[in-house]
Amino acid sequence: MNDTHPKPGYTVVGAGAIGGTLAFALARAGHPVTVVDADHTHVDAIRRHGLVVARGGTRESVPVTATTPDEFAGPLGRVLLAVKAQATGTALDWIAPRLAPDGYVVSLQNGFNESLIAQRVGAARTVAAFVNIFADVIEPGVIQDGGAGALVIGEPDGAPVSVRVRDLVADLSNWGPAVASDNVEGYLWAKSGFGAMLAATALADAPMADLIDRHRPAMAALTGEVFAVSDRLGVTLEAFDAFEPDAFRPGADPAARNAAFDRLTAWLRTQTKDRSGIWRDLAVRHRPVEAPTHYTDVFHHAAREGLPTALLRTVVNGLRQLEGAAHDMSESRLDELDRLAQAPAPPLPLDSAQAEAVRQWLDAHREDMVADLADYTSQGSASDDLDALDTCLGRLRGWLDRRLGEPDAEETLAREETGDILVRRYSARDTTAQDNRPVLLLGHYDTVWPTGTLDTWPFQREGDRISGPGVFDMKAGLVQAVWALRALDALDLPRPACTVMLNGDEETGSLASRDAIVAEARDSRLAMVFEAAADGAIKTARKGVGLFTVTVTGSEAHAGLDPTAGASAVDELAHQILRLADLRSPDAGTSLNVGVVAGGTRSNVTAGHAIGRIDVRVATAAEQRRVGEALAALRPVDPRTRVEVTGGWNRPVFERTEGVAALADLARRCAALLGHDLPEASVGGASDGNFVVAQGTPVLDGIGAVGSGAHARSENTSVSGMVTRAALAATVLAALALE
Repeated sequence: MNDTHPKPGYTVVGAGAIGGTLAFALARAGHPVTVVDADHTHVDAIRRHGLVVARGGTRESVPVTATTPDEFAGPLGRVLLAVKAQATGTALDWIAPRLAPDGYVVSLQNGFNESLIAQRVGAARTVAAFVNIFADVIEPGVIQDGGAGALVIGEPDGAPVSVRVRDLVADLSNWGPAVASDNVEGYLWAKSGFGAMLAATALADAPMADLIDRHRPAMAALTGEVFAVSDRLGVTLEAFDAFEPDAFRPGADPAARNAAFDRLTAWLRTQTKDRSGIWRDLAVRHRPVEAPTHYTDVFHHAAREGLPTALLRTVVNGLRQLEGAAHDMSESRLDELDRLAQAPAPPLPLDSAQAEAVRQWLDAHREDMVADLADYTSQGSASDDLDALDTCLGRLRGWLDRRLGEPDAEETLAREETGDILVRRYSARDTTAQDNRPVLLLGHYDTVWPTGTLDTWPFQREGDRISGPGVFDMKAGLVQAVWALRALDALDLPRPACTVMLNGDEETGSLASRDAIVAEARDSRLAMVFEAAADGAIKTARKGVGLFTVTVTGSEAHAGLDPTAGASAVDELAHQILRLADLRSPDAGTSLNVGVVAGGTRSNVTAGHAIGRIDVRVATAAEQRRVGEALAALRPVDPRTRVEVTGGWNRPVFERTEGVAALADLARRCAALLGHDLPEASVGGASDGNFVVAQGTPVLDGIGAVGSGAHARSENTSVSGMVTRAALAATVLAALALE
């Protein structure tokens, strides 16, 4: 009897372990399946031999349509998205213009991808999913079945289970126990905790079950960090397979947790796949791992909520270090995680009464702080006005004398084309710290605001709100730093040796001050950068910045009389711009903007010269290497032209090192003494802190003004914020003097 109701078709984008497994199951059940994958070798193998699943010693093949994205033709209906998390944005660039109005995209991926999908194709065309399938691509066209897993489908944001979800679950049940749920979020957060364990096992070359079993303190602490965030967000965690998330939440019963470890490791030992996909990416495929992308949302929420993620960041940083260096895998990395997990947080050498005394003293002097900021702001200090910068620095020197007294030593490092650099050294008082090197208090006195801005936009105060050119970036920060030191002196509290360093070219890239900053940082215990806060958060990671110019040389000719004689530099630059666009990777935190283009002389002359100026931002050293190598490898499409890339990395990546994490933890505990939470954030903008971290000195950045509107006419800070941040800086300095 003929089937009068043909089974619905599916397009599986990403035919790897998860996508290939589900595509195989759907095709074997009679569904028309098209797999789309960028790996030509994988696609060719599927075309020749079908999609193959290996189980034990047997292999089974089913025919499917296989294509690369470039070869695909036609609209998209039901899309099962199974690419690596960091490739989601690129995949959506391809999917969005092809997706039918009644089509939808199901995120069968690791991590939290539904919000990005909804942004690109609309919430109505987004389906949420949780998948925990143990499988691997073992050769082109062949998927190794790793055993039973879990698959949960639902509408985004906890909406009720819909008809389309039920239909989808019915079709995917051809694979195994797929279920529908209105709490996919609970499964995703539970898997995020479990995934943290699996990610940690990729730091060593041994079976997952054995490593989890041997390093229970680290594994419990990792999941505890993730679940502290989900608890703060009010997520109800869901158990799956042999993973019981409630046993790994902060404060869970130790006996119950150990029993859950026993059941989990016993179950893992029954799986064919004994190492994680992350391990395979590092050790076998030699490609970047997706774990950093998986935990972007976790880090974001944790920073906003002021929750620590030290172990999770240590794991992610360790995985990044192993990219291209799998030979450095070692169980000693997990031993260190155990030590971190079991080490008690050292008590602060200050108490809440001392911290409160600092806050009250500064609150009593808030009008003095406002007056200082008003006077400082009244002097313009545009980066390109040397006379204004010189006048501003002279006024600052006199103000510092009045507020802090004469320094123990002072240096002015002259610069011909930018503002000079002022370095002032102040000795320690009553310190018991073992490390006697000075703390570097780093700031800049130049602003982006042109000379004359004050004529139309002077310093203004309306209640708690202060506005004016440079108040947020970063004149209030310097005022806060100075008053923090004054508070410690007035209250006879200890302080470490401090070096105040102010440069006048930060807004133009610190090209003339970079070497001096790095040299000073090398001799410093740490640096506190009084740049503005990010919505009240300190900044523990910043992107690296590259400024490059692509110059194309062609040959001129008359465009009308002899159109084939010349070689157009403009045409060649257009080709290169399209190549440059391919270097963008939003999911990896990499942006690339060709912001200025110029070329040619006249419309009737084939262009002999063209340039493109590029701004690149990268979040990791690995991405910096990738983009740098790609720029160096640019070659002309038209062999009659010449392509040259000049410029370089203006600021290195500011990564959240262990030293940065330790400073953030100290600042967070000092904020708690003052009665408030202190979140941390990763930002796209760079600062002079990038130079300091890159050469090995830890940095506490963004400890300056609270406000908004940097580089905009809305720039503002608050009086209460000045008091709060000055008290925080003073408390941190006092703690450093005693530990």
